[in-house]
Amino acid sequence: MTAKILDGTAIAAAVRAEVAAEVARDVAGGHRPPHLTVVIAGDDPASHVYVAGKARASAETGMTNETIALPVDVTHAAVMDVVRRLNADDSVDGVLVQMPLPPQVDAQAVMSALDPAKDADGLSPYSLGRLLQGEAPMPPCTPSGIVEMLRREGIDTQGARVVIVNRSMLVGRPLAMLLSNRGAGANATVTIAHTGTRDLPAVMREAEILITGMGQAGTVTADMIRPGAVVVDVSVVRVPDATRKTGTRLVGDVDFEAACEVASWITPVPGGVGPMTIAMLMKNTLTAARARRGVR
Repeated sequence: MTAKILDGTAIAAAVRAEVAAEVARDVAGGHRPPHLTVVIAGDDPASHVYVAGKARASAETGMTNETIALPVDVTHAAVMDVVRRLNADDSVDGVLVQMPLPPQVDAQAVMSALDPAKDADGLSPYSLGRLLQGEAPMPPCTPSGIVEMLRREGIDTQGARVVIVNRSMLVGRPLAMLLSNRGAGANATVTIAHTGTRDLPAVMREAEILITGMGQAGTVTADMIRPGAVVVDVSVVRVPDATRKTGTRLVGDVDFEAACEVASWITPVPGGVGPMTIAMLMKNTLTAARARRGVR
């Protein structure tokens, strides 16, 4: 068996094109473009790469974008002040606070302070509560990107056994809620596994859809994958590679080449889940802008 590729780059481009068409329609109708503000604190290289990608996607979809870059020694009070100012700014439709924040900043308090109507990443306590109720208008971007990718490739989740090896509030828990909801593109039977799961390889082998986000390069081997399973690798890990000019390359949890001989579908790393996260952020920002002017 040779797995088909779940091409997040191509699917994300389609989502962005649809968002761009909707933005253009709204602008033609006399509305200003949606505006996204991203707040980043510190000098984490990966975070700055992600933020630059979000700025490019905003421009591509016809939105306006601002990045507020704060120093690594920024105080908790200063970050809270920025969030409160953005909450009150009527020109801002969506806000994303890039994680991780520096250790002196209470990330939970920051997310709690964010206006849910502007929570473009869907990770505030209010947004997550709406998700638990099955009615999140702007679901978290990485989980919703995974669901959208499965839906667009026609991968049936109805009654499917899904194993998610990640219990974070960024991915695993909200994704479990989305996939276990009633309705099309969901209605799955979901297990959340993690580092404390007994005989984790055996649990993974039960999955018809295996979603892994451990951040451990190449640790998911072919013998841990049920033949014919769909494999979604959320992790992005930089490993040494002397053959590359940079001396490194990006990989995921899954031993990709070996898994391709067992799985029916598989995401590449990079080019799988990552582009979908940004595409769904654009979709959420459009949703936020429309909701703020009374359009659902």
